[in-house]
Amino acid sequence: MSSNTVNKTTYIISKMDCPSEERIIRMRLEGLKTISMLSFDIPARTLDVVHSGPQDEIFAALDGLNFNTTHVKTEPVDAADTTADHESERRLLYQVLMINAFFFILELIMGVVANSMGLVADSLDMLADSIVYGLSLYAVGGSLFRKKRVARVSGWFQMGLAVLGIAEVARRFFGLEEMPSFQLMIGISALALIGNAASLYLLQKSRSSDAHMQASMIFTSNDVLVNIGVIAAGVLVLVTESKYPDLIVGILIFGIVARGAMRIMRLGK
Repeated sequence: MSSNTVNKTTYIISKMDCPSEERIIRMRLEGLKTISMLSFDIPARTLDVVHSGPQDEIFAALDGLNFNTTHVKTEPVDAADTTADHESERRLLYQVLMINAFFFILELIMGVVANSMGLVADSLDMLADSIVYGLSLYAVGGSLFRKKRVARVSGWFQMGLAVLGIAEVARRFFGLEEMPSFQLMIGISALALIGNAASLYLLQKSRSSDAHMQASMIFTSNDVLVNIGVIAAGVLVLVTESKYPDLIVGILIFGIVARGAMRIMRLGK
């Protein structure tokens, strides 16, 4: 077999008639490093698996689920023919990576200028996302085992940022800090909200259920909530003439970051 070919095996799985069976099958197969792609057709009860080497180990794993699995055929295919979806994922992830990297720099600079913990926290969340998307780019086209490992690394990294952020907010609560600029808080967060909404739209278009892509969508969904929170904090700073709304939203942001990290780590199990 040419080095440019892989195998594509088709199975009929008679008892696969809803998304819950699909998830069980994914969990069953995700430890097999030879698998690079799964394609489910639930109405037709078929599963296509792109993999290297023989299909015997894959069939044994499926047969152990007692879903009445039948091996239909295994055929060599050109590896280039299986990479179209991977290339689409790469382009999409590059786009959201650039959006997040831009807003990380913008929010970090403006957060320091505005003396806003909310903006600084959001900028660090953007940095975490940029690294996550970079890790996801590494995972595209790789084995399902590698994709799950990327999800775990992403989750632990985000949890670390959450802990450091909460510690900094606590320090500012008891320090003598200047009032943050509510104008910059609201204006920059509104721009970041537009950027994150665009990123989420792009990610949802992929309709991927791979762990690394699901992780990316969780991070971006969190960001939309974070941006709304910083805008609300800016309004409260204006109304109350107090620094505390900015610090409180900082705690909430890092709480969201921590919750997202736990969800990501569960995806990587």
